[in-house]
Amino acid sequence: MTDIDASTQKPLPSEDLVTLTHIVYALHAFSAVTGLITTAFVVTAFLTGWPSIIAVIINYVKRDSVRGTFLDSHFSWQVRTFWWSLLWVVIAGALILIVIGFIIGWVMLGITGLWVLYRIIRGWLNLAGRKAMPMPD
Repeated sequence: MTDIDASTQKPLPSEDLVTLTHIVYALHAFSAVTGLITTAFVVTAFLTGWPSIIAVIINYVKRDSVRGTFLDSHFSWQVRTFWWSLLWVVIAGALILIVIGFIIGWVMLGITGLWVLYRIIRGWLNLAGRKAMPMPD
């Protein structure tokens, strides 16, 4: 029998799935921090680092296991962070290639890197508090 959260009336996930979600945030954070301490940018380390790629694969493989729990919002948050940052890197890269958008592209990469860090930190803090992430309608 599945336990139910009294406040949300949603099923509570198993502790193994909560731990797995912490591990996924840790993998994303490891990739992003690698970008801070090396010459790579946060966002490029986040997108191309093997820990983040493994984390996104885990998100997709385990998504059905967390469906209906508050962890579902965390998995969606993590996946959306990855794909939206990839989109912004592609746009920034295109701007860097054209002379007019060179500076804008580099600024966009920096802002995207900060956004990735924000999303990792905010998501992990909400997970620690066992709160769901806000989801778009």
